[in-house]
Amino acid sequence: MITPADEFLTHQTPYTFDTVFTTDRNFYDRYFFNGYRRDGEVYFALGMGLYPNRGVFDCAFSVSRNGKQPFVRASRDLGSDRLATAAGPIRIEVIEPLKKGRLIVTKNDAGILADLTWEARSLPNEEPHFQRRAAGMGAMDYSRMTQHVTWSGTLTVGGETFDLSKDTWWGSRDHSWGIRGVGERNIGGKPVTAPPQFFWNWAPLNFDDLCTLYTVSEYPDGTRWHQSGVILTPYPNATETEAKVDHHLRFTKGTRHISAATIDLCPPKSEPLSIELKPLYNFLMQGIGYGHPTWGHGMWVGPDEVDCGEYDLAKEDPMTHLHVQTVSLATAGTHRGVGVFEHIILGPHEKYGFEGATDPAQ
Repeated sequence: MITPADEFLTHQTPYTFDTVFTTDRNFYDRYFFNGYRRDGEVYFALGMGLYPNRGVFDCAFSVSRNGKQPFVRASRDLGSDRLATAAGPIRIEVIEPLKKGRLIVTKNDAGILADLTWEARSLPNEEPHFQRRAAGMGAMDYSRMTQHVTWSGTLTVGGETFDLSKDTWWGSRDHSWGIRGVGERNIGGKPVTAPPQFFWNWAPLNFDDLCTLYTVSEYPDGTRWHQSGVILTPYPNATETEAKVDHHLRFTKGTRHISAATIDLCPPKSEPLSIELKPLYNFLMQGIGYGHPTWGHGMWVGPDEVDCGEYDLAKEDPMTHLHVQTVSLATAGTHRGVGVFEHIILGPHEKYGFEGATDPAQ
């Protein structure tokens, strides 16, 4: 079917834009955005994705402040127009690719309103390609671009309106696409008998005159199947320097959430940069669909549905929320900054003493 996207000279297959190169039901194309005030006390995030071989488009927006995390989630029939990046009250607009865009949340039962504009603070970084096999079978095959941004506009939550234009709000965004587990679990084929294991760190951080990006994925013995480190200087004199990475994590007793962390970035021709993180609170990624049993990414909930609610962070069991973004203050020498340390630690990991699927830190 011919769609508006077919007007552009950007085809990557012999087919129209409503058809992707594979019939794999796990193919996806997804945006992620986050933003935070300089003191870290207010944080928001958005996830938005489409799943061509599942016929689903979904998105969610959530804000964390004062120990509460309200959210609004929306899902619809995908249809054929790949340029329609909206569902329910949530909409994304690209104003200038890789430079500027808009995020809008209109009236909803969660009481969240947003009219926000992001502008690029750093060069977009293409992370190394993600490819992973589990139990001898393909599990991930995707690309991702990450970029640091600034925010302006207005955000209303809990009856309070924040004017982002009058303060400095930073954040990051990513765009990933390819194959990874989405939607309902596949049934059939060879049974997987190995216990689940997934060690994942991702930390985009903003400083006054610096941006950094760190990511690591490891097997139980610490062998890395994916890693990346980048030190960036902001616009107008934007640069990008790759770096080797390492991590030293401390955990809150009874959880798998960090209580402190040190990230080491070692560029080949300059001094290492050691970053100390001081966690403030955890943003629950289920609020924007990650791992949610009903509103998980790519899951069919209806042709045009909206869901609103709120987490009371003090009442949530941390062991049912392994996937979090820990909003943190950051120190790197004389640099002071803020950002997130996203992590999932499922299954054994020798370095940090985890032996079972979900045994907590002692």
